This record gives sequence, C-alpha cells and structure tokens, in this order.
Amino acid sequence: QVQLVESGGGLVQAGCSLRLSCAASGRTGSGYNMGWFRQPPGKEREFVAGIAWIDGREYYANSVKGRFTISRDNAKNTVYLQMNSLNPEDTAVYYCATGRGALRYEAGYDYWGQGAQVTVSS
Repeated sequence: QVQLVESGGGLVQAGCSLRLSCAASGRTGSGYNMGWFRQPPGKEREFVAGIAWIDGREYYANSVKGRFTISRDNAKNTVYLQMNSLNPEDTAVYYCATGRGALRYEAGYDYWGQGAQVTVSS
C-alpha cells in the first residue's frame, strides 16, 4: 500500500501563487509516475500535470501550461505542484496520485491522496 498526503492548499487572490506538496509513504518504489488532478466545483476530476518516473518528463494540461510546474524529490518521496498566476478557474480540490499507467488518465493511477482545497478569489 501507498499513502499520499497533500498539503499547501488555501485561499489566495487571483494572480498569486501556491505550492502544493504530496508526500508518499508505504510501498513506494521505482516505476511509479506521479500526477496531479483537480476537481472544480460541480465538475468532473481532470488531469493537471504528471511527471514520469523513467525520465522525469513533465506533462501538463493546456489550461495550466506555462503557469504550473510539477517536480519531484525522490529522496523525500515528495512531488510538488508550483502554481503561479492563479485565476478563479483554478479553484478546485487538488489530488495527487501515483501509478504505473498512462500519465494523463485517472486509470493510470493506483493510489490517491485525500485532496487539498485551492480557492482563488477574484
């Protein structure tokens, strides 16, 4: 089993930045990609960003490309999501996930965190 715990969410004004962290514990190991998804109010969960274990390549949704950056610290078993130039449309519950499947799809992930609320006011 793998446990994921997100932190760093909160309420910010439009244009500001936040950094989310996701600490993994348990049976973590090689081969696991890391990703961030979000679920806006009244909408389905969507892919935000992912980072491949094998080569560290980063993948982003078009809506966040150029504003968000995903990174990972393997020594700390932690993945980060730096979010800049936030706007109200970024308001959502953000989930981190890990798995060995396709990075952009929920089905590619086996373990999920509990979620962190990010609220961006205009």
